[in-house]
Amino acid sequence: MRFPYGIADFCKLREEGYFYVDRTDRIPLIEEAGSQLLFLRPRRFGKSLWLSTLENYYDLARADDFERLFGGLKVGQNPTPLRNRYFILKLNFSMVDPQGDYPAIRSSLFHHLNIQIKETVARYGDWLEGGVEVQADDGIASLQSLTSAVSRTPHKLYVLIDEYDNFANEVMISPLRGTHRYEELVQGEGTIKTFFKALKAGAEGRGIDRVFLTGVSPVVLSDITSGYNVAKDVTHLDEYHDLCGFTAAELAEAVAGVLAARSLPADRAPSILDLLQSYYNGYRFGETENPPLYNPTLALYFLDYFNRYGRYPRQMLDDNLAMDRNRIQYVARLPHGEKLVNQALNEREPLAVAQLVNRFGVQDMLTAPKTPDFLATLLYYFGVLTLAGRDAIGKLRLAIPNQVIRKLYVERLQEQLLPRYEDQEQRQALVERFYATGDLGPLCELLEQTCFKVFDNRDLRWSNELVIKTAFLAVLFNDAFYVMDSEPALGRGYGDLLLRVRPDMRQYALLDHLLEFKAVSLKAVGLSSAELAGKSREELRALPAVAEKLQEAETQLAAYRAALERTANPALKLRTHAVVGIGLDRLVG
Repeated sequence: MRFPYGIADFCKLREEGYFYVDRTDRIPLIEEAGSQLLFLRPRRFGKSLWLSTLENYYDLARADDFERLFGGLKVGQNPTPLRNRYFILKLNFSMVDPQGDYPAIRSSLFHHLNIQIKETVARYGDWLEGGVEVQADDGIASLQSLTSAVSRTPHKLYVLIDEYDNFANEVMISPLRGTHRYEELVQGEGTIKTFFKALKAGAEGRGIDRVFLTGVSPVVLSDITSGYNVAKDVTHLDEYHDLCGFTAAELAEAVAGVLAARSLPADRAPSILDLLQSYYNGYRFGETENPPLYNPTLALYFLDYFNRYGRYPRQMLDDNLAMDRNRIQYVARLPHGEKLVNQALNEREPLAVAQLVNRFGVQDMLTAPKTPDFLATLLYYFGVLTLAGRDAIGKLRLAIPNQVIRKLYVERLQEQLLPRYEDQEQRQALVERFYATGDLGPLCELLEQTCFKVFDNRDLRWSNELVIKTAFLAVLFNDAFYVMDSEPALGRGYGDLLLRVRPDMRQYALLDHLLEFKAVSLKAVGLSSAELAGKSREELRALPAVAEKLQEAETQLAAYRAALERTANPALKLRTHAVVGIGLDRLVG
């Protein structure tokens, strides 16, 4: 089997026999949906491959290739009348350099437009009547010349634009912010606004028949307002929920194929699929509660590696996705963003919004938002939160989709809690000792001396119990060794934090760990912070309020252990840990 990791060329996939999940049955739906469409998904979610599919399907110059490329696919059995009827102009705004000032970005955009227009002219020269004048210093004029030439033929132009908002996102998220240069691009007669006005004009009987835009957020279209107010947003319509992304059944079929191809036992599939579900699943985009999707880039990253070497990649996060941590950092820097980003780690009280904010511009992103809904929506569009059902009053819940994304949040928090090299070095030594022995004492000392002092001065103050759990999650997190399961369902209850050894790491000296956290106030133990500091852990453990909480946690852990032992396959090497926090001062385990 061949997996197209990093390949977004539909023709290459079909001609060279790569693994391909057929979504071509959506092509008729897209034709019916409208002539100018916007489709948003997080980075690296398969948008470029979908545009390549549309390009090959509608390209007038590829009519002779239709049966070879689409004959075995769903749309090939019942093609639409519009197949292979268009000139194609394909643009990719990730090719527009966002660095520099306004004239530099404008020049980069024009350069890209002109290159693609020249390619279109060369491809369709036999059909185009008259010449197309390409102006080096004015790509929009070049576009108008192309649409004029197209309008003199029996055919129309289909414009495909990938990452239409890329330069806007990069300009805003860069440390220099670049607010003024972005505003120059979209306001008044700014270049981006003028470009989209030209698209809109070209669709008014001047050569352009269809436009399909992909991107991450609606920010650009919000900023240009009347410049391009004709695009229909199909992002959240149910029929396009899985337009990009893999379903559980599709991934199960792929895993079975890899095992068979490598002559590996079929009974390995459940443990592999369980791992993939923890790390890559959990994305929902539709208006209703559709089945969760797997991130296709991450799934292909795993499948390609496992197919080549017969083992799991040590690092479950593709480095290309690690850049999404910058998006989390960006939101955290916005007014009130730090508090909301930290709250996302609280599974007991998921973030909830009345509705997703679908029209916001750069000023909304750079100034204090009026509601938390805006910040949460921004994290959703960036792909680091996803839809997770509704709460009791019908608000949309937003949650971290999976382990890979949780790691991005945790790494950011870890850097805040333990910023010094010496702190990280000490953390690594102590957690590795804990992984192998279950020795909790030194870890508690580290948290008392470092993390709690940071937490006490930040917005992460839901309840002491949740703060304690979050601190342990940040310090213990290691996806090279463990699947970190926060709030796992165990019997009739929910554990606090389960570190389950990865299937491929069970041969090593690693224990599974289940932690249950409780909290008592300083008032409940009748001691001041200074008095607590002078007591040993044994003395603290004997305090009646602490002993009661420890017993309560041990009772829960016994029930959770029984539930795990009934269901765990293979059997876990389980250690359980009851942990009581006294204020944000001391820990007893």
